[in-house]
Amino acid sequence: MRDSQPVSLESLLEKGTQDNNTLKSIQQRAVTLLKLNRTVIALLPAQLQRQCRVANYRKQLLILEVANASWMTRLRYELPALRSALRQQILPSLSSIDIKINPSLMKSESISSSTGEKNSSLQDGRGKREEPGRQLSTESANALKALAQRSPEKLRKTLERLAALAGESAGAADK
Repeated sequence: MRDSQPVSLESLLEKGTQDNNTLKSIQQRAVTLLKLNRTVIALLPAQLQRQCRVANYRKQLLILEVANASWMTRLRYELPALRSALRQQILPSLSSIDIKINPSLMKSESISSSTGEKNSSLQDGRGKREEPGRQLSTESANALKALAQRSPEKLRKTLERLAALAGESAGAADK
């Protein structure tokens, strides 16, 4: 009969059996990539640190992810210095650095800048997560109402509905 005692994950990872080699190699790879990410982030200028991360390292190729094309352009200016620093410090076999755009980095950055926390989102009363929405200012609502007065009927109704959203977003913010 098999021993059905609970076993800690740590002990599973430390065992060198054939069954656990895959799990152990995945853990080691994740730890390696996290250390590499910390090193790369430390070498980047402050503005790029929050917009960039290490995606992978394989066959002497480092793959970095950035939030959008403008950050990719900015990172390209830093590549020669980054490549030489990484070769000197931890990756002497590094041949090149590839940059990919990952829009989810921008989304997580916009959430963290609006809430003051990194990678967080708001929860409503039902426990569901909500992304913080945009709010229409009172000045914008007044400008839309003024424009609506000079617009054709169909456009006027649409602009008035849009201007009414300023009141809803202000009311939701007060709650």
